Amino acid sequence: MTVTRSTGSLLKQARDVRALSAVDAARAAGISPAYLSKLENDAVRKPSPPVLHRLSEALAIPYAELMRLSGYRVADEAATTSRVTVVAALFGDLTDDEREELLEYLAWYRTRQRSRRTARGAAVSEKPA
Repeated sequence: MTVTRSTGSLLKQARDVRALSAVDAARAAGISPAYLSKLENDAVRKPSPPVLHRLSEALAIPYAELMRLSGYRVADEAATTSRVTVVAALFGDLTDDEREELLEYLAWYRTRQRSRRTARGAAVSEKPA
């Protein structure tokens, strides 16, 4: 996993961290999986603000960051949420390598948690009534 430098890489990174398939992420944002693929591969030069807003909500990415990476002017930094500000304050001094390792670990951890929930659900449904 690489450090985010484009709209596409941020979208892909957020989707991976949340262990969402392209189909699920696209459906949540109200766009086609093919269009999401184009966005993740930076084949769309300047996605529309409404699409970026839906993606920001579906993938829990700051809308202002998607707008900035897509080449739009972002009003002022006061518009960012306090949660984003807190995260930036806590992790702002991470090196690129540390950030990459944390993202990889988080993706692994969430995949493991999801598989445990799936396994528990299967075990419960197999019990005789």
